[in-house]
Amino acid sequence: METGAPLAPAQGHGQNLAWLPRGYELTVLVLLGLAFGFAYFDRMALTFLGPQVQADLSLSNAQLGWLGSGLSLTWALGAYFVGRWSDRIGKRKPFLLAALVVFSLCSVLSGLAWSFGSLLASRIVMGAAEGPFLPICLAIMVAASADSRKGLNAGIVQNVFGSLIGTMVAPIVLTRIAEAYDWRTAFMLAGIPGLVLAGLIWRYIAEPGRPTGADAVVPEKLSLASEWRELTTLLTAHNIQFCALVSVFAVGSIVAGSIFMPVYLTGPLGFDALTVSNVMAVVGICPAVGAVLAGLLSERIGRKRALVLFTSLMMIAPAALLWIDGAASTLTVFMFVGWMGLGSFPLFMGIIPAETLGRARAATAMGLVVAIGELVGGVFAPPLAGWLGDNYGLDAALYLQLALAALAGLTALFVRETNPRLLKGLAA
Repeated sequence: METGAPLAPAQGHGQNLAWLPRGYELTVLVLLGLAFGFAYFDRMALTFLGPQVQADLSLSNAQLGWLGSGLSLTWALGAYFVGRWSDRIGKRKPFLLAALVVFSLCSVLSGLAWSFGSLLASRIVMGAAEGPFLPICLAIMVAASADSRKGLNAGIVQNVFGSLIGTMVAPIVLTRIAEAYDWRTAFMLAGIPGLVLAGLIWRYIAEPGRPTGADAVVPEKLSLASEWRELTTLLTAHNIQFCALVSVFAVGSIVAGSIFMPVYLTGPLGFDALTVSNVMAVVGICPAVGAVLAGLLSERIGRKRALVLFTSLMMIAPAALLWIDGAASTLTVFMFVGWMGLGSFPLFMGIIPAETLGRARAATAMGLVVAIGELVGGVFAPPLAGWLGDNYGLDAALYLQLALAALAGLTALFVRETNPRLLKGLAA
C-alpha cells in the first residue's frame, strides 16, 4: 500500500505519525474537501440570497455589486499575505482552523446585518479568512497524499467539493431556508457546518511536518527589492501576462454573472425564487464537469485550444438570458453548457502557469494569476455591472458579463502551448 508523506505529531491528539496509511489520506481528503466546499458555500450565499437581501435592506444594484467586490478584494489579499505567512513559519493547521472559525462567524454576522455597511464589513472580513483557505488546504492535502494521487486529490478538493456544495447544494438549501424563515436565518445556519468541521479537523488532521530537501529552503527574511525583482520577472513571462489577463476577464465575468444572473431571472424574466434556486442548483455542477472535460481535452488537443474553447463557452449563459425567450428548462440547458466554461479556470490559473515556469515557482506563478484576477476582475466588475444595472437596466449588467467572457476567449488565443507531450511531438 502506498503511504503519504511523514508528518509531525498531530496537534490536538499527540500521536507521532511516522507514516500515514491510506485511511488517513482519505480522511484528510473528505474533511478538507467538505471544509472548502462549505467555505465556497458561505461565499456564494449572497449570490443565491441576493434578491431577498436587496429587497429587505433596500440595496441598489451597485451596492449589491460592491458586496461581491469587497469580498473579492480581501480574498485576493488574504490568499497572498496569509499564505506567505504560513510558508514563513512552516505551520498550516492553525491558519486553517482560524480561517474556518472566522468565516463561519462572519456568515452568522451577515445574517445579523442591519445595513449595507454592516453587511459589507462582514463580507470583507469573510474574504480575508477564506482567501488563504484553498492554498493551505492543498498544502495539507499534498503532504498527506501518496505521490501517485497528489494531483487527483488536489483536484477533488478544489473542483468537486467546491462545485457540488458551493454551487449545487447551496441554492437549494439556502433558498428553501429563506422561503421557510428568512434570509437572515439562512446566513446564520450556513455558518454552522464550518464550526463543526473545525472541531473535526482539529481532532483528526495532523500538522504536516516541515518539508525536507530543496523544498525546505525557505528564506527567513526577504527584502523589498528581491520581492520586486521576483514579481517583475514573473510578469515578463509571456504566458503569465496573458493568463493574468484571461484571469481578469474570466473572474470578472463569472463574479458579475453569479451576482446578477439570479437577480435577472427573478426580475426581468419573472421566475419565482424556488425555480431560480433549482436552475442555479443544476448549473452548480457545471464547474466540476467542465474541469474534468477541459483537463481531458487539454491532454488531447493541447492546453491552448482547450482554454480558448472553454473560456468562449462562458458567453453562452448571459447570451441565453438576454436573447432566448424560453421556459426555465430551456434556459437551464444553455446556462449549463455556458457555465461549463468554468472548467477553464484550472488551466489558466494552475496548469499553464505551472508548466510555463516549472514546479519550483509554480505556487508563486499561480498565486499571482489568481490575485490579479480577483483584484481587478473580481473587485471592479461587480460594482460596474451594478452601476450599469441601476442606470441602464439589468440587461446592461449581463452585456458586461458577456463582453468580459468574449475578451477572455480572445485573450486566450495569445497563450502559448505548454502541454509537454504536444511540445515534444512538435519538436520531433
